Amino acid sequence: QVVLVESGGGSVQAGGSLRLTCAASEFVECMGWFRQSPGKEREGIASITRTWTTDYADSVEGRFTISKDNDKNTLVLQMNSLKPEDTAIYYCAASGRYCNYRRLSDFPYWGQGTQVTVSS
Repeated sequence: QVVLVESGGGSVQAGGSLRLTCAASEFVECMGWFRQSPGKEREGIASITRTWTTDYADSVEGRFTISKDNDKNTLVLQMNSLKPEDTAIYYCAASGRYCNYRRLSDFPYWGQGTQVTVSS
């Protein structure tokens, strides 16, 4: 059982930045960030493997950066140039085998989420 706890959400104006962190009880093969906007399905936006391979959704590529601190078992999502459409609840998740953020069912472990609100 992997326990995940997100923090760092908040409100920011468009063009601003936020840094989300996810404290993990342990790191497994793949860690990812996901988000869910009101009225929309949850979507994956970024992932990072044990060997530091990263992958991003087109909607966040070039603006968001996923990273991890192995010593502190912390997953980070640095979000820059935020847009109102980035408003969502953000979740971190973990997978012990596969690493495809497009397939949410591959991730059995989830945090409780943290709210990000971007105003125009």
